[in-house]
Amino acid sequence: MFVPTVALFLLVSIALLAGGAGLKSTLSSLMNVISAKLGWLYLGIYIINFIFFMYIALSHFGKIKLGKKGDRPLYSNFQWGSMVFATAIDASILMLSMVDPLRYVQQPLFGAKAMSAQNYQNAHMLGQFDWGPMAWMMFASAAVIIAYVMYVKNVRVMCISDAIPMLEGDQTYKKVLRKIIDFLVVFGIMGGIGSSVGMEIPVLSKIIAQLTGIADTIVLKLALFVILFAIFALTMFKGIKGGIDRLSSAHIWTAIGFLLIVLLVGPTMYILKSEGNSLVLLVERFVSMSTGTASGVGHAIDPVKSETIFYWGWWLTYMPFMGLFIARISRGRTIRQVILGMLGYGALGCMSFYAILGGYSLYLQQSGAVNLIHTLNTQGQAMAIAQVISTLPFKYVMLVVYAVSCFIFLATTISSSAYIVSSFTSTKLKPTQQPSLVNRLVWMAIFMIFSFGIVFVGGFKTIQAICSVAGFPLIFVSALLIISTWQLLSKDYSVEIPDSSIARLNRQIKRHAKTRAGVLHDIIHN
Repeated sequence: MFVPTVALFLLVSIALLAGGAGLKSTLSSLMNVISAKLGWLYLGIYIINFIFFMYIALSHFGKIKLGKKGDRPLYSNFQWGSMVFATAIDASILMLSMVDPLRYVQQPLFGAKAMSAQNYQNAHMLGQFDWGPMAWMMFASAAVIIAYVMYVKNVRVMCISDAIPMLEGDQTYKKVLRKIIDFLVVFGIMGGIGSSVGMEIPVLSKIIAQLTGIADTIVLKLALFVILFAIFALTMFKGIKGGIDRLSSAHIWTAIGFLLIVLLVGPTMYILKSEGNSLVLLVERFVSMSTGTASGVGHAIDPVKSETIFYWGWWLTYMPFMGLFIARISRGRTIRQVILGMLGYGALGCMSFYAILGGYSLYLQQSGAVNLIHTLNTQGQAMAIAQVISTLPFKYVMLVVYAVSCFIFLATTISSSAYIVSSFTSTKLKPTQQPSLVNRLVWMAIFMIFSFGIVFVGGFKTIQAICSVAGFPLIFVSALLIISTWQLLSKDYSVEIPDSSIARLNRQIKRHAKTRAGVLHDIIHN
């Protein structure tokens, strides 16, 4: 699988570099087609997934321990939740939580006029839906079955296909299906993570340009890619313990620190009041947004639905990667703890970014302090983000803190993803064996080339289209994982009525029959 996946992404990267900015309109049109024609598939799988795993969590299946009877969780609840949250999010949330609300408020949402007071509330809420419970529940489709197969069935899982029992066996068609599924998983991860990097590099280059006075050109962006590759290659030499773990332990604290600074020095009461209103709106419109019927406008391209479909595609690309990670740290936990823990730590954590950073951006726009929408529409989201940060006290210090936070997020995401993809595309590894250094370095290079191609084309619609396309095949992988989960759990843990209950029920039936016979006898003879 290594050769075909590498070849595919090299070809796509070459196409992006050759097409350049001329591909913008094509990819924008592709995103519109996906939203209009195929959106129901994205919405459908998320609805099915959410309902199914809520049932699993709250039913008797939720009590199933992922491990042996005496196994205890390796991490405390807080440690577990912190790792899940820190691994799932990347620099994208530090960026999009600022600019998404600014894009939303310009569009008529839920029947409200663009730029109206009500639309400011709608814009503040919408991002929290797209990064909330529905999104985080998608990780359960991979996490639950992988953890169950690993710790209950004692099967070693290196790829997603290893966790699907119906594909076990040496038959040719099963081998082919396993290869196809693993190929689609790698395709999705590369598309989603590559798009994230393609969005984050321009923001970093813009901030560096502001701090140093260097011109923000494609040369600066290319230099950043070269520096990043050198750093990431070093983490690959050190391996997962020496490199990735150190990055993971640092990036969550820098992000939380930045978040708290904005909340405390910014318009605290405005942010808290906006969040209170947003939570009410989120509950009221949760079902209609989930089904794509919430907009209330007659436009051919529904802005609410279009944004949600883009994010659903993006979250799908992270599903295999996060499923494996969550499974590996969840031994000794119950299925209920895993599912509800993801929703609690993950969804609430992401919503807090949109509540604080999105609230601050909207405040600057609504109060007239800065015309961020004009900047966003004329100079792009990188400049808009730099403007938001520049309004904070100690402007240059905050720009440095933000850049460091984004950089560490970026490093963690790419290092972890390249490690997982190299594991997927390796031949059978021994339990303690790591993917070869050559494999890891090749995937690091592919990540960089592909991401640079996205930067070269430019435009947020480019990122949206690539994420949606990359996530599309994983709709069917997710459906297969849901079916496999049900087959395994229903077979191993079907509800059985105890013998004592059956005997008691038989006695009640006989007693009722005797009583009924006695009544009939009295009626006949009287």
